[in-house]
Amino acid sequence: MLELQHVSFEVNDDGGKEILRDITLTIPTGNLTVITGPNGGGKSTLAKLITGIIRPTSGKILFDGEDITDMSITERARKGIGFAFQQPVRFKGIQVFDLIRLATGTKLSTVDACKYLSAVGLCAREYINREVNSSLSGGELKRIEIATVLAKASKLSVFDEPEAGIDLWSFQNLIEVFEDMRKNISDSSILIISHQERILNIADEIIVLKDGKLEYMGPKDEILPKLNGTDSSVKGCGKGILKREVE
Repeated sequence: MLELQHVSFEVNDDGGKEILRDITLTIPTGNLTVITGPNGGGKSTLAKLITGIIRPTSGKILFDGEDITDMSITERARKGIGFAFQQPVRFKGIQVFDLIRLATGTKLSTVDACKYLSAVGLCAREYINREVNSSLSGGELKRIEIATVLAKASKLSVFDEPEAGIDLWSFQNLIEVFEDMRKNISDSSILIISHQERILNIADEIIVLKDGKLEYMGPKDEILPKLNGTDSSVKGCGKGILKREVE
């Protein structure tokens, strides 16, 4: 379980700007949680704070009861936090098989590596020896990166806008991958940063950030109506947030 306790983040450029303000929330074990909200609300910053890319200005981050606030991204990865970037990194000279084996930290066999590629909808025979470079499309890179997250078997897998830069066909495959992951989580958790309504529809919990503050948090069936305008008690909340198709 991941806990954020009164977490804030401020940058010192231009006299200081508060990006996140007093965020307190819990990402429970065994759930798929989606963080959404308007652009500039602090979603990607929150993902970077959770994974250790940046450190909070104030507050604490706990993982399985342990204070990880001052731990590096490497230390957090060792504790079981995995991160898939919004724009996957290309590695010239490194093959897909090498990348998956590095993720596991073991002498993984080719057969086992192929299982992870198959799990994300890629033909293992075609991709196992491919170089992780510009010859791969955005959708292919996304699925290969997810395969490395699966191989790592993280306790908490964080995905920052996984739909960015992929086509509609690849997006449909991505949804299926997340649905399969969701079925198999029991002692782990998935956290996705996304505007996409189809991703929010497979969530257990939804967290809404707006202007650096926690706007809403709760079960999907409670929060989604507030975002799509079907909750008569809230007006205009979902404007500019939800996207129904990949652009």
